[in-house]
This record gives sequence, C-alpha cells and structure tokens, in this order.
Amino acid sequence: MKLYSFGQLFRISFVSVLFAALATLGAVFIIPKVGVFFTALYQTEAIQAIEAPIITETSEMPVEAEAALNTGKNNNPKNMEPATHAYTAADLAPYSPDERENITVYEKYNEAVVNITTEVMGINWFLEPVPQSGGSGSGVIIDTKGYVLTNNHVIEKAYKVFINLFDGSQLEGKIIGVDPENDLAVVQFTPPRGVTLKTIPYGDSSSLKVGQKVLAIGNPFALERTLTVGIVSGLGRPIQISRQNIVRDMIQTDASINPGNSGGPLLDTQGRIIGINTMIYSPSGGSVGIGFAVPVNTAKRVVAELIENGKVRRGWIDASMFQLFPALVQYAKLPVSEGLLISRTKPNGLAEKAGLRQGSEPVRYGSSVIYLGGDILVQVENLKITTLADLYSALENKKPGEQVNVEVIRAGKPVKLKVTLANREEVLNQ
Repeated sequence: MKLYSFGQLFRISFVSVLFAALATLGAVFIIPKVGVFFTALYQTEAIQAIEAPIITETSEMPVEAEAALNTGKNNNPKNMEPATHAYTAADLAPYSPDERENITVYEKYNEAVVNITTEVMGINWFLEPVPQSGGSGSGVIIDTKGYVLTNNHVIEKAYKVFINLFDGSQLEGKIIGVDPENDLAVVQFTPPRGVTLKTIPYGDSSSLKVGQKVLAIGNPFALERTLTVGIVSGLGRPIQISRQNIVRDMIQTDASINPGNSGGPLLDTQGRIIGINTMIYSPSGGSVGIGFAVPVNTAKRVVAELIENGKVRRGWIDASMFQLFPALVQYAKLPVSEGLLISRTKPNGLAEKAGLRQGSEPVRYGSSVIYLGGDILVQVENLKITTLADLYSALENKKPGEQVNVEVIRAGKPVKLKVTLANREEVLNQ
C-alpha cells in the first residue's frame, strides 16, 4: 500500500474538487453550445445537400431533399397552402399587362400541376428486396379521370407512384404507359369523391416562334407549383436522351427549370401546354437558362396510344444492320465511312420485297457475325443516317405498314427505294 502525506492528500482533494467543478460547469454551459454548433452544422450540410449534389440534367429531385425542404409538413391538407381564388379586375388593376398575364395563367392552371414521388425496390445487406424512396418530379393533369402526363425518367423503375395534389392530399397512382424514346409517361390516380379535377388544355407546338413568351410550372427543389417565365430560345433542337434515342424537335427555353421541374408543363400565354419540361444543360448543375421541353404535338401523338395500349407501336426495317466503324470500313474497303450496313434481310420479308440487298460474305467480329457485300443505308425520309440512333429517330413517328423513302449505297452508287415497315417489337425480338 502506498502512503500519502497530509499535504499530498490536500492537493489531491483540491484537484478532485476542481475537476468536479469544471465538469459541472461544462455540463451546464459548454455541452449545450456544442449541441447548438452541431445542430447548425447539420442544417448547413442538409442545405448543401439540396443545393449541390441533387442537380441532374434530367431535373429529377430525390425524395430525401424534398423531405428536408418540407420539414414540418405532412399529408394533411390542413397543413398545406389553401387553394387559390379568382382575381377580380380590381385585384389586377395595380399590375402591368405582362404581370396580369402571368398572374392569370398561374391562378387558372397551377392546381392542375402535381408533384410525383416514387418508391423503388432496393436490396438490403441481406440481399433482400426492400422498398426505398425514389425520385420526385412534376406532372400535369390532362383528363378529369385522373390521367397525368409526366416524364418517363420521373417514374422509371418505380415500385409505387404517389400523386400529390395542390391541397396536400397524396394519392397512389399506377403507371398506364411509357414511351422512353420521347421520355414521356402517363400515370393515373382515382380522384377523391366529389372532386372535379382541374386540367390544362393542349396547345400547338408546330406554330411556336423563337422569342415568344412561355411559362413553366413545376416543383423545383420540392417548392410546390413554382412559376418561372421566359421565352422560346430555340426550336427543333436534336437532343440525345439515351444511347439509342434522339428527340429531334425539342423546345429550348430560358425559363428557369431545376430539379423537380421534370414532367411539368411549359405553357403559352393562353395557358395551353406547348411542351413537357424534361432536362437542362448545365456545366455547374444548376439552371443556367438552357432548358429543354418535349413538344406537345409529340405528346399528343403518343398519349392516346399509351392510354390504350400502354406502349407505342412503331415501324422498323425488317433487317439486321450494323453501324459502320473504322475497322469494318477499312477491312471491307467500303465506299462510305458512315451509315448502316444491311447484313441480313428477313426471307420473303418486307425489306427484301422492297429491293434491299443483304450481304453474302460472313466475317466474325467479336461474338457477332457480319455479312459483307450488302447495301449501306444512308438516308431515311430525307434524314441522314449515320448511327442506329438516327434510324430510331427517323422512324420514331412511323407505324407498321407505312412506307418510307430510303437511300442506300450499292456498289458505290446511291439507290433510292420505298420500304414498307414491319413491327419494330417483332423484328427486334426475333
């Protein structure tokens, strides 16, 4: 046993009391301050997570970010902002004609814009399927039966789809049909009993002019039914939305479009839909005034078929084709460096009957067998064909049974033919 003097005992006791006092002071004054610091830090990080990482070219917004912005809200309509009311001429008198136009369009149609959230199926640590939060976007009610037009990428891979109405009520919807080639989809929900849904009428995107005013309504960053205003900045923009799909006639606008705007309507000054907001171009991830919308005339063409069949039937040339690449061009000494080589045609098929010639000399490339010596497809309906994506785009609005004008290179010379299209799904699934 160690021995201590009275002086040592005094010093030990004094130090113990001092540490106890400091610990008490720390508990009373220091720890709460630390707690406040970490709370503030957490809130700051939450804001940064919303402002930076979630921004994507497709304007999609994660549900987690939406929840962070909507802290304190729930699905109880009482907690949501009330429905808008009609403005009188006296109410609008103090505003300029341009402001009155904006106010009127928004007041009349904002309730027809919905927020769409999804659940997707994930895998947990035990490799078990579990539902988890998906993305969030916008949609526009196009029919009082509860049909909603949105982007395909908003509901892609969704296990469940939820439609959030203007009054805060949330209803489960179902996917009616999708068209990945135009990034469009239709979902439907059952309207609450006794409720007449507001809808937005279609406009005409064929008569748009660069410079005309447009308005966008959506849910950017989960800020519900936000209005932004701009002009048509460009028309007929070819935008590649996937490896094999190009939308040829996208509308370019400088109306601010951000994450969560996807699937929302682009409107003219009469409040008619002229496009479906789809994506942005942004080196930084935020809106820089270059947004793109799918033309409403494209939507009108596919929506009825999506509602009826759940998909869009499209025509195709019933032949196997290979996109030219340098090694193939050099090996086969082809007369052109771009186009699609007709490797094989279906025996007694529509392409063969139209006069398309297949190849006869088989060569192996990787796991594929290519038959050389056939026609090289270079043009369809006056559209130059250099890639498979070009062919998808050229035939996007063509149906099985329709005829198309094609141009091929045969023995180094151009040959023009008329080809009747087969069903694409049947051809590609053979």
